[in-house]
Amino acid sequence: MEPATWQKILDLCNRLSHVTYENLTKIIRLESTGSATAARNLDDSDQNDIDTWMGGGTCFSMTWHLYQSLRDMGLEPRLVMGHKRKERNIHCALILPDVDSIASTRLQNDIQGAAITVPNFSAKEFLFDPGYLIFDPLPIPLPQPFGAGEALFPLVPNSVRLVRPDMDSMELWTGGAIRGDGSLSSPMKLRFEYPVAGVSVEEFKQHWSESFYREMMTYPVLNRLDRERGVQYYYQKGNLVTRDASGSRIERIAEPDRVGKLSEIFGLSPDLIEKALGILNK
Repeated sequence: MEPATWQKILDLCNRLSHVTYENLTKIIRLESTGSATAARNLDDSDQNDIDTWMGGGTCFSMTWHLYQSLRDMGLEPRLVMGHKRKERNIHCALILPDVDSIASTRLQNDIQGAAITVPNFSAKEFLFDPGYLIFDPLPIPLPQPFGAGEALFPLVPNSVRLVRPDMDSMELWTGGAIRGDGSLSSPMKLRFEYPVAGVSVEEFKQHWSESFYREMMTYPVLNRLDRERGVQYYYQKGNLVTRDASGSRIERIAEPDRVGKLSEIFGLSPDLIEKALGILNK
C-alpha cells in the first residue's frame, strides 16, 4: 500500500472512531418513515459525511460509510457478513485487499507463467470492523499451512484474535487487555464468524433492512470507545458497562438520570435520546 494512501485510510478510521455506535437514530428513522427500506435509504443518503449523521449509527451504517469512503479512494473493499451462534447475518464488516501486494503477486505469476487463477496466498488483506469498535485495520492471517492460522492484536481495552480455520472463513475473538505478565484481564470469546468471500451490495442492503426488525431494536444500545484513554462505554437495558485495561465495572443508571447521563457519556443530543426512549416506551 502506498504510504499516502495508507495514511488516508488511518485518518478515515480515526475520524470514524469518534462516532458513537447507537441504535437510537435507527429507531427514530424507522418510526418516522414506517418501513425499513425507507429508513435505510435515509441513512444511506448521508453516509459520505459523518457530520450529517444524527449522532452515530450501527454496524451497518458505519461499515457502509467506510465502504463508500474506501471506494472513493479507488480501492476495492469487500462487504462481509458476520454470523453469531444460530443467528446469521447479524453483524457486518469489510475486508480490504492490499492492491500493491496483489499486483506484485500477479506480476510474479505472469513471469513464472502460472495461471492468474492460482490462489493468491501472498496477497495481504485487512479486516475493518467499526461496528465492533475496532478502528485499526487488522492484517488477516492466512490459514495453515500457508500462514500462522491466527493473529493476536493487543488493542486496549479489548484484545482481538483473528483465526482462519480455512481459506473460506475467519473468526473474530475478543478478550480483555493483555497484562504485563502476558495474561488477559478476561478470557477470549468467539464473537463472529465471517465468510471471507463477501456479499454483494444488494445482499448487504437486504440484511441491513432486515436488521431494523431484530430484537435489539426494542431497547437502547449505545457503545463508544475513547481510544486515547483506552476506555469503552457500553449501555444496554438500563445498565452502563465501563471497560478499561484493568477490567469492567457495571452500574445501573436510574431512569430520572438516564437522558442527561447518556448524553454526557455518549455525546448525543438529549432531545434525540428522549425522542428515541419515548418511541420505545410506546
